[in-house]
Amino acid sequence: MIQTFADWLVYTVFCMSPETHLGSAVNFFFYDTIKIAVLLFFISVIMGIINSYFPIDSLRQYLTSRNFYGLEYFFASVFGAITPFCSCSSIPLFIGFVKGGIPLGVTFAFLITSPLVNEVAVAMFAGTFGWKITGIYVLSGILMGMIGGMILGKMKLNHLLTPWVHRIQAQSEAETREWESEKLPFVKRLPSIIRDAWGIVRGVSLYILIGIAIGAGIHGFVPDEFFARWMGKDNWYAVPLAVILAVPMYANAAGIVPVIQVFVTKGISIGTAIAFMMAIVGLSLPEATMLKKVMTWKLIGIFFGITSLIIIILGYIYNLIL
Repeated sequence: MIQTFADWLVYTVFCMSPETHLGSAVNFFFYDTIKIAVLLFFISVIMGIINSYFPIDSLRQYLTSRNFYGLEYFFASVFGAITPFCSCSSIPLFIGFVKGGIPLGVTFAFLITSPLVNEVAVAMFAGTFGWKITGIYVLSGILMGMIGGMILGKMKLNHLLTPWVHRIQAQSEAETREWESEKLPFVKRLPSIIRDAWGIVRGVSLYILIGIAIGAGIHGFVPDEFFARWMGKDNWYAVPLAVILAVPMYANAAGIVPVIQVFVTKGISIGTAIAFMMAIVGLSLPEATMLKKVMTWKLIGIFFGITSLIIIILGYIYNLIL
């Protein structure tokens, strides 16, 4: 429905051609902006309802005081794998997790895996490269989320979340205690939950607009040939260069699979191509812009750096075994 509306608005109302770079970029901007705003609002409402019945302090204490032997990272990665979100669309749920007191390392495990693995991308990947390569990609994507989440969790980075996050956490905790003490029914809690959700949308709206505008510009105006030229098969530095070139980009896994197929047919090693795909869907400049409302630049840099390093290592491993 959102895509249909974006097509009507850009191609019928604005009379732009879908064949032009500008028309493609503007369409991308409207589609992703509306999609992410809607996702953020409804996920914030759902997390608000959950938080209103499960006290944040108790949930946080339960998750941090027990040894789950790494299973919490596994479940977060698997949950990320079954949610059909791109890197920017995963952020609303990430914000909901952080607001709900879920440990930061676990939320990062979700954020890493969610854009990398989803049902549509897996089906397209299998149809293009076969089930063997697809299975390796899916398993390594989940493993990457677990390892990245564990490393980031061990680093104790909560102090690098922005004051805005701490404020909404404190506000949510105060509301939950008040509701529990007064035994308020759900119908009386809902208006406040909706108001808080709308406040979150308004709080990150500028970052959403800036991030999607950057992604739309790159999506519409940067040709695929620009990247293929620098990722030659025999270059030892092809994998790290592919990751560096991919990070500023923005696309979902389903949209980038046909591009990866073209890269492979042009002689680029499959490991290098998959590393490029992982970096382009798992990390992006628009994602960093949106995360700025939630994290300091230092935390964003740590997250991007660790994730990029894991992707580079996986790229070299793919080139050895595939």
